[in-house]
Amino acid sequence: MSALDDILQRLEPSLGARSGDVIPLQGGITNHNFRVTFGDRSYVVRRHGGDTELLGIDRESERLAGETAARLGIAPVVAAAFDDCLATAYVAGSPGSARWIAARVAEIARGLRAFHDSGLVLPSTFSVPQLLDGYEAIIRSRGGTPPPAYTEVAAIAARIAEALPPQPARPCHNDLLGGNIIRPRDGGRVMIVDWEYAGMGDPRFDLGNLSVNNDFDGATDERLLHAYYGERPDDARRAALKLMRALSDAREAAWGVLQSEISELAFDFDAYGREHFERLRTTATQPPFEEWLAAAGS
Repeated sequence: MSALDDILQRLEPSLGARSGDVIPLQGGITNHNFRVTFGDRSYVVRRHGGDTELLGIDRESERLAGETAARLGIAPVVAAAFDDCLATAYVAGSPGSARWIAARVAEIARGLRAFHDSGLVLPSTFSVPQLLDGYEAIIRSRGGTPPPAYTEVAAIAARIAEALPPQPARPCHNDLLGGNIIRPRDGGRVMIVDWEYAGMGDPRFDLGNLSVNNDFDGATDERLLHAYYGERPDDARRAALKLMRALSDAREAAWGVLQSEISELAFDFDAYGREHFERLRTTATQPPFEEWLAAAGS
């Protein structure tokens, strides 16, 4: 029996008898995802990738975050969870394009604010400087050596973290790629999926992560901040968003380096890491970067 067959068999007692084909879903670069029918309903079954705990993923945090987000109406219902898999209700739709996500940015911002303010306390934390230190330690423990750029990434991340006034830790998604924001076919509410990097952290990271991963322009950033805070943003909040965009690239660059060391998936993680590092370096070497560092603490 294959690992997937074993997972599907274990899900049947709670979800119902399986029927029809198991349909692989594209887009994931950490896990394997499938659409499966149990009883009269369709689910997304995700088989977790190997060694994902090394990436900072906590499966209990993922489950709790997904359940809370579902109750808020911004995520699919969590139907079942095991150490090696997660099953959620299937939402008919597709990942939103950057243009569509920008058009729905106010709705997404309000959904994130509701999640951040939910009162949920997760067992894991999320801090980019700490992640970078942890990733480097894992790479070296396996006999690898991070590329020279890694030191530069960590230094930039540390400068950003030092410049930003501390915020109370809130539950955050921390992985707001376009592929994780679903456009329902029926035109209903935006759905946010893949809560596996959820942890207690700085809610401003979610805003910067959403912005940079979906190529928001300045006008869209303004609408994001206005909707999230409920008022026109000041220069400090604008600067914090810019810095969090850069911090997101620092995380993605380091993530690509670690994934190239540990992942079994057929994906060019080295190229992924280089792409984000180059964008981070471009941002950090332009004059506005120093202005953002100063303005964020004002």
